[in-house]
Amino acid sequence: MTPADSTAGSTPRPAHILSSSSGSSSDSSHRINLCVDLSKFQLKQIPASVDNNSSKPARLHPMVLRPRPPKDVNFSVAIPSRVATLPQQEPLSFKDANKYLVWYNVMQEEIQALHSNHTWSLVSSHPSMNVIGSRWVYKIKRHANGRIDRYKARLVARGFSQQEGIDYLETFSLVVKPTTVHLVLTIVVSYGWNIHQLDVHNAFLNDILQEEVYMAQPPGFADSVMSSHVCRLHKSLYGLKQAPRAWYNRLSRFLISIGFQASKVDTSLFILSLNGAMIYLLVYVDDILLTGSNSALLHRLITLLQTEFKLRDLGSVHFFLGIEVKSTVMGILLSQHKYALDIIQRAGMASCKPVDTPLSTSSKLGIVPGTPHSDPTRYR
Repeated sequence: MTPADSTAGSTPRPAHILSSSSGSSSDSSHRINLCVDLSKFQLKQIPASVDNNSSKPARLHPMVLRPRPPKDVNFSVAIPSRVATLPQQEPLSFKDANKYLVWYNVMQEEIQALHSNHTWSLVSSHPSMNVIGSRWVYKIKRHANGRIDRYKARLVARGFSQQEGIDYLETFSLVVKPTTVHLVLTIVVSYGWNIHQLDVHNAFLNDILQEEVYMAQPPGFADSVMSSHVCRLHKSLYGLKQAPRAWYNRLSRFLISIGFQASKVDTSLFILSLNGAMIYLLVYVDDILLTGSNSALLHRLITLLQTEFKLRDLGSVHFFLGIEVKSTVMGILLSQHKYALDIIQRAGMASCKPVDTPLSTSSKLGIVPGTPHSDPTRYR
């Protein structure tokens, strides 16, 4: 299945298609000239010219007749193009995302990455198979100041329908602890080290599945020839219950093979000691922080990681796990400015006037008669 073939069935078609009439009248006593406006898909009727020798009265009903094109003429109707404007909100469904060119392009990139990685192969469906569904998840990546960085579409398996013992065995996978992140940043500030942030592209697609997992074809990208087939997954995919564990095992095996050791306190922290140089690598799913005392060794390790995985070097860390990181002459400043603004936006308080103290200092608190608020969730 090629991306071109798979996308053929997802292109939107206009609802108004001109079709030829099946019947013909050779003894018609009047003629109606029709003008077809293809740009608006509407039919305009021109007043009929009635034959004086006709014995039948002219039709006065407002019916609009369909044109009957000649057999040797092929009519082609232009397909409406997708909207080229950049959306500011994340769509909730494939139908909404498919209207925009930018979302369609990132979905094409995701499908091409899955095919190049040999993530699945199409097999005939069987009633004994537990076929799980799939869906698209859309995310707008933003900088710490809220400016859009890039658009990202991810194909996710509906892992909630997996059956234990059939589709998966073990699922437990550790992630780095916030205390470990703070400790490493403290070491970076104390010794003045450089810290790099790495982003692994399609991190969960790098490990081979041990179980037999079958998934429905991606929405909007089903094979036009084998539309009834299902995907036999060979590689891990986002949404599978065993996906985090499979990715961690794949990454840890590679890091240990090149000399790293997993910390006994936090197994998401990997340490490399080489010729007096210390290197620390923090892993949180597909986000990686890499720092150490030897800058040349850091760049060699990044190059080595890029040969094994498809990743981007984002340079010095600026935004990690929702925390904004700013380097100053005094050290590193951690803040959640963007997170606080998101909360204010969701609460509908973005246009409120800011004050130093959210409560009047002259007010005296006391018991006020009345019932408590029915839903204190937003207040909390």
